[in-house]
Amino acid sequence: MTTKKLEQKDIQGPEQVRGLVDAIIQDYQKGRDIDKMTVYSQPDQAAVRAIVQKLLRILYPGYYRDTVFKSYNLDSNLTVWIEDVIYNLNKQIGIVLRYQKERENPEGYVCQPLVDKEAAEITMAFMEKIPKIREYLDTDLEASLQGDPAALNKDEIVLSYPGLLAITINRIAHELFLLNVPLIPRMMTEYAHSITGIDIHPGATIGKYFFIDHGTGIVVGSTTKIGNHVKVYQGVTLGALSTSGGQKLRGKKRHPTIEDNVTIYSGASILGGETVIGENSVIGSNAFITSSIPAGTRVTIKNQELSFRQGKGGETSIEKNDLDQDETWFYII
Repeated sequence: MTTKKLEQKDIQGPEQVRGLVDAIIQDYQKGRDIDKMTVYSQPDQAAVRAIVQKLLRILYPGYYRDTVFKSYNLDSNLTVWIEDVIYNLNKQIGIVLRYQKERENPEGYVCQPLVDKEAAEITMAFMEKIPKIREYLDTDLEASLQGDPAALNKDEIVLSYPGLLAITINRIAHELFLLNVPLIPRMMTEYAHSITGIDIHPGATIGKYFFIDHGTGIVVGSTTKIGNHVKVYQGVTLGALSTSGGQKLRGKKRHPTIEDNVTIYSGASILGGETVIGENSVIGSNAFITSSIPAGTRVTIKNQELSFRQGKGGETSIEKNDLDQDETWFYII
């Protein structure tokens, strides 16, 4: 076995490293969006995620505990958490408001005292929504227990179900969205997306008793409207029929409306702003829907024919009646 002798030209010298560094730094001078350096003027992603974690402690005080704060009663802990959230959320909202105003008017003057005042007012308006958020979450928790026979109790759901976590963070973000807070609501829901696999835009309007089972791969678009007592399984898309219009579609109703007491099974796609799924309907697995469905409708997919091949050249087709008694099928775990 021979070992190649390293020559001086094989070793990266200081001049080579300096030349490489200079070339990369020069690449930042092209004035592109990715060359922006003023990231300090944007909200802090880590700080926003920390706010979400603190809000979870406020929303579910018995489940998300903090070992840092020590006191003999829960009220004292809650006081610390609430004041902490008010301070940090106010700070991040102030940053993002200034960031937005600077982008909208690059040459104009931004009055910092007015920005601070607006941030404080928005922060307090959001905190006043906490009881409403908790009221909705209580119904979501009940829907999760009633909708999943595998759930042992509500404690298990709060502590381990990704669907409830995604819904919780979305309800937080939605209230900030309604207060016209830029960027931060989307950062919150994308945080939920990253840890649950469930992508719900903060602009989506969701009623009470919302239940997500399994959840992975669910997508809910920004103009979606969901009624009360709606159940959604993994892989469901509530999306836009077309996005080819790009920014021209901003502000238009692009996503479907799901009325009360609707169940949507795994893999179904419901698309379009004019699409309405009527109340008390059931949408079967893998259905692809781009037009409205009347109330009380059961949408299903006919059973597929299966073929089995054994040995050389042997193939047997199995009729659907040989496999099940129903002409339709759902796929539920």
